[in-house]
Amino acid sequence: MQQLNFNSYQFRFKNTEGKISIFDEIRRKFIILTPEEWVRQHVVQYLLQEKKYPKSYINVEKVIKLNGLIKRYDVVVFQPNGKLFLLVECKSADIVINQTTFDQIARYNMALESEYLMVTNGLNHYFCQMDYQSEKYNFLKELPDFN
Repeated sequence: MQQLNFNSYQFRFKNTEGKISIFDEIRRKFIILTPEEWVRQHVVQYLLQEKKYPKSYINVEKVIKLNGLIKRYDVVVFQPNGKLFLLVECKSADIVINQTTFDQIARYNMALESEYLMVTNGLNHYFCQMDYQSEKYNFLKELPDFN
């Protein structure tokens, strides 16, 4: 897999019938290793190891319903009170992050109302804090650590 713009993390892999899987600590199971999953697993480790977010507050690849359509978010982090703290959209490294990517996460966030957003393709990371009063997002250099 491609080298990503994250620190180096230890992962568990297995090969079953020629298909490589990576162990997801949050879902507690092996997941087929795709380029997007590679990015997603790096994001999870970044949140756990670098930002010190508790594992119990992180959720990966769950279905949400938006305007009658079934969508799937990549990663979310909850606050202790159950409100959404962070919504993450992961793309594979060969996908260029552009306005369409931000529009996608903004649509998801209309229903979820997260305080922070992260968009990444593993090479480029964008962090935003939502300003609901002004109906915009403010770009940040990095996400806050867990308090």
